[in-house]
Amino acid sequence: MSEAQTLLPVVEALLRRAQAAGARAGELEREMHELNQRIFLAGGMRVDVAQAARRRTEREKALQEARDTLAEMDEIGVQVKDLEKGLLDFPSVMEGQDVLLCWQLGEREIGYWHTPEDGFAGRKPLAGRTGKTEKERLN
Repeated sequence: MSEAQTLLPVVEALLRRAQAAGARAGELEREMHELNQRIFLAGGMRVDVAQAARRRTEREKALQEARDTLAEMDEIGVQVKDLEKGLLDFPSVMEGQDVLLCWQLGEREIGYWHTPEDGFAGRKPLAGRTGKTEKERLN
């Protein structure tokens, strides 16, 4: 639990970076889709090919940044359950049971847990319980 709580500022920064990159990629994707729709509806039109290629490259770069950031979070043992909502799980052991410490963007600290089977809907308050992260358990 304490290791997950200590990592929270770093993980939150990574989460925000992944969200921003994902949002940027989505925005560029919509822009490209709208251009394709205008071309289709007009039966063709002149397009600034260089600009369209730059936008496609920007989108790919934003997607790659989001993927890389999510991979970095995975490497430190954090499970991203919902990127848009900012919902994260930290594998842990509590009273000999494998659990997931649960945190959502906007919460001040990791204050909930649930079993892997129960998911977010089954979250319960930690309220003084102690958990060991996967890394702590292995040491």
